[in-house]
Amino acid sequence: MVHSVELLVDTETEAAIHRVWQALSEAGLRTPPPTSRPHVTLLVAEEISPEIDVSLNPVLDRLPLPCVIGAPVVFGRSPFILVRLVVPSSELLELHADVVRISRPYLTPGAAPNTVVGQWTPHTTLARGVRPGQLAQALSIRRTTRDLRGTITGLRRWDGDKRVEHLIR
Repeated sequence: MVHSVELLVDTETEAAIHRVWQALSEAGLRTPPPTSRPHVTLLVAEEISPEIDVSLNPVLDRLPLPCVIGAPVVFGRSPFILVRLVVPSSELLELHADVVRISRPYLTPGAAPNTVVGQWTPHTTLARGVRPGQLAQALSIRRTTRDLRGTITGLRRWDGDKRVEHLIR
């Protein structure tokens, strides 16, 4: 399994994303489980040492950070992953670069290539395993395409092996 460092959004934005997941689920798409927490993955590695938590504390000084969850984007080949782009403001890109820099000593073996500076696409996942015929239906759901203005309010380390979140405080 993988480990990651992720941004969390305010409760109102989180609820709005949950409503999108619900609408997509009702349309037959495979969305994250209702118990999942919407997030923006900053970096991924096979393993991240828990010691990173203290080193990431200074990043919290940059929060809250306004964000716009914008256009839907499709990743991969069929079946696809349907996501919403998080508009990459200069503040968000700087925060990402700092997290990647701080994290290097704690990652085994290193950050996944799609999460390194210059290769990262900030997004939040809406559905996985989307077949080509489901894309038009998914995009016709108004909640799937309407911009969400929210706030990034938190940071967590996700342990994918144990499926446990560790809030950075």
